Amino acid sequence: MAALFPQVTGAFPLGEHPAHRFWRSPLLVGVTTGVIVRLYRALTLTVGPNESLLYVGTAFVVGQLLVLGMATLHLGNVTVRRWVWLAPAFAFCEAIAEALTSLALIAGGWERVGSMPARFSDWSELALNTLVWRVTVILLFALLLAGVVQLVRRLNVKRLDREHTLDAVDGKP
Repeated sequence: MAALFPQVTGAFPLGEHPAHRFWRSPLLVGVTTGVIVRLYRALTLTVGPNESLLYVGTAFVVGQLLVLGMATLHLGNVTVRRWVWLAPAFAFCEAIAEALTSLALIAGGWERVGSMPARFSDWSELALNTLVWRVTVILLFALLLAGVVQLVRRLNVKRLDREHTLDAVDGKP
């Protein structure tokens, strides 16, 4: 556990690994997530038994875990203070990429609205629905995650008997 959370931040190696640049970019992570999630949705709705409530529910939960997991991986590589703009940027990039992937899937005949194939006239509604739901869910999750991160940090500072650090951060004399 000590290797993952060093007590001295100078313990991190200098330089940046190329994978870190990917995970810190809301555009790259958002687009990748949007494409993967929409392809996953199309695959599950096209191939699987849509009559089974258990199947559809499980597919929905796995899709949400995928989106929120990618959001966590993205946000976990930057400070909480930067989440104020990174979480919305990631959410919008993800939703836009998902909407554009949906458009390509409609053109290929793979996109579904319920059990029926989607048409181009359905795209605006699908895109708007995706935008509203994804942005709302990702922003609420980021807010919850930020609260948990701050709580764990405060408890860790108190556990290490470093209340003077909390006072300095909070601006207390």
